Amino acid sequence: MSNDTVRFGFVCVRNAGRSQMSTAFAERERDRRGLGDRVEIVTGGTDPADEVHDEVVEAMRELDIDLAGRTPREVSTAELDACDAVATMGCSTLSLDADVRDWALDDPDGESPERVREIRDEVERRVAALFDEFFGSESA
Repeated sequence: MSNDTVRFGFVCVRNAGRSQMSTAFAERERDRRGLGDRVEIVTGGTDPADEVHDEVVEAMRELDIDLAGRTPREVSTAELDACDAVATMGCSTLSLDADVRDWALDDPDGESPERVREIRDEVERRVAALFDEFFGSESA
């Protein structure tokens, strides 16, 4: 792949759970692979919540990832259309020109800690696979 910047989008309705976890894992993956200047990450929701779900903050804290200070935000179609790949979380009715992948993940809001961990771990696997697809399994 060329040295062009790759832009990933992570979207769910509330931007308070799955897309926040995806964004945090993508940031970590970008850092681990030394791709700081080659990967841009866009996240948001179509109807953002006021804050990240408490159970999501707790589950991510177990992996030393702090989401407590993050605020859900609205995302525009234009922002997402500029992405190389957009992962939606099974709740999107967006019509985009970007390469959209519907991950069809359950909403962790109100779920047990065990279920939130299962969703979190699946998000982590999918983010790593997305980076592997675009950059290979080796670091840059």
